[in-house]
Amino acid sequence: MKEIGLHIKIHFYEMEELPKEERELVERAIAATDHAYAKYSNFRVGAAIRLSDGSVMIGANQENAAFPSGLCAERTAIFAAQAQYPEKAITMLAVAARNENGLLKEPVTPCGSCRQVMLEVEDRYQQPMKVLLYGTDGVYVIDSAKDMVPLSFISENLKG
Repeated sequence: MKEIGLHIKIHFYEMEELPKEERELVERAIAATDHAYAKYSNFRVGAAIRLSDGSVMIGANQENAAFPSGLCAERTAIFAAQAQYPEKAITMLAVAARNENGLLKEPVTPCGSCRQVMLEVEDRYQQPMKVLLYGTDGVYVIDSAKDMVPLSFISENLKG
């Protein structure tokens, strides 16, 4: 038997320490929480993505009484961008969430399905997507979605 170690690096920043471009994207994600349809959970998630040309798109979670028919904020933003601008890579994604008490203190993290979609985006464009996860206590900055799914399954795995 041998042991395999995995190393994941996550930076933790105060909001004001972020570079302007990253801070603005986080602010857009926070604002996007207002667009969530969270009638059942009252857990509003907003996402903002930056495309390779610098443009920004947002997404928000959308719930449905017929669970699991809803969709997460990250995927609404990613799928809209992929449908409208398939030639443009997504270079950065920011996520924020709030509940009935306000913005979350701890950074919110993407679900497994969103992580897989983010991983596929990186695989599709062969470049990393920086991920910014906001909480009022600070922001996790992850250099690549692949760092959130260290034992990942991508198209290369299908070739066996």
